Amino acid sequence: MTTAGLVDRFGRVATDLRVSLTDRCNLRCNYCMPVEGLPWLPNSAVLTDDEVIRLVRVAVERLGVDEVRFTGGEPLIRPGLTKIVTAVAELSPRPRLSLTTNGIGLDKLARPLREAGLDRVNVSLDTLDGERFERLAHRRRLPDVLAGLTAARAAGLTPVKINSVLLRDINEDEAPALLRFALAEGYELRFIEQMPLDAQHAWDRTRMITAAEILAALEAEFTLLPDPAERGGAPAETWLVDGFTAPGGQPAKVGVIGSVTRPFCGDCDRTRLTADGQVRNCLFATEESDLRGALRGGAGDEEIADRWRAAMWAKRAGHGIDDAKFLQPARPMSAIGG
Repeated sequence: MTTAGLVDRFGRVATDLRVSLTDRCNLRCNYCMPVEGLPWLPNSAVLTDDEVIRLVRVAVERLGVDEVRFTGGEPLIRPGLTKIVTAVAELSPRPRLSLTTNGIGLDKLARPLREAGLDRVNVSLDTLDGERFERLAHRRRLPDVLAGLTAARAAGLTPVKINSVLLRDINEDEAPALLRFALAEGYELRFIEQMPLDAQHAWDRTRMITAAEILAALEAEFTLLPDPAERGGAPAETWLVDGFTAPGGQPAKVGVIGSVTRPFCGDCDRTRLTADGQVRNCLFATEESDLRGALRGGAGDEEIADRWRAAMWAKRAGHGIDDAKFLQPARPMSAIGG
């Protein structure tokens, strides 16, 4: 096993760190958690702000991480978010910093986060219809999400990306409308296949809207051209939308993250840290490696780095969703971080 960065047995190197700051959320999206919510982690189990900052520092300074994305649950409800962003932005070498959010409260936090050092945001938006939004998220908060998007753009958290999940019999017909909205507002749209990460374990592959279906719906109204840019470890396959330009004059793009039907495991460059300090070497991993215990037990930075290296070395070749023996992770998406 290497003693340098986060290398696995298949030669992949993890340089993109996803940090979950909380398992809590102010929405109840169908594909994530039940209407009544979930038992949240006790506060004592959640990493403190200083513990998060220290672990990210180890990842950046000792393990070669050059991109950090803060996730949840909903990271905007973390009281110390701005403090954490400020501290991580001051690391050397400075990592690229982004945030995945449902957008609620972003209208107030976009500028403070930009001033703290955040580079850009991904905002979840699955529908443009208020009634559908309530059916999907069990909250009447669509105007808040739209206000958050506008504020993020005004604050310079660009490119502002939208993440959309289409569900059968709810919003499956909205792919073209969402793309028209994104193009008109200067946002970059990403569709994500629904993944088996819901707390209810109700995911059904036969009901999932596939990447192929999404592309067919888009191509009925738009001309999509292959994106000549190198994809690298990016999860989204992207296409140029013929006839449209993004802010700055570049060709407008749309992406599809086909984690289930078009997996990209061979190029994966991500490592994940949960809100309670567990390393996950894959979004669909069924095992975790504890860094919180080492941290609170007095371990030095290099011991923590070694534990992290060992966790990533054990990463499997792929997530195995197509395998008949596939087991959905016990933790739902809200407790893992996107």
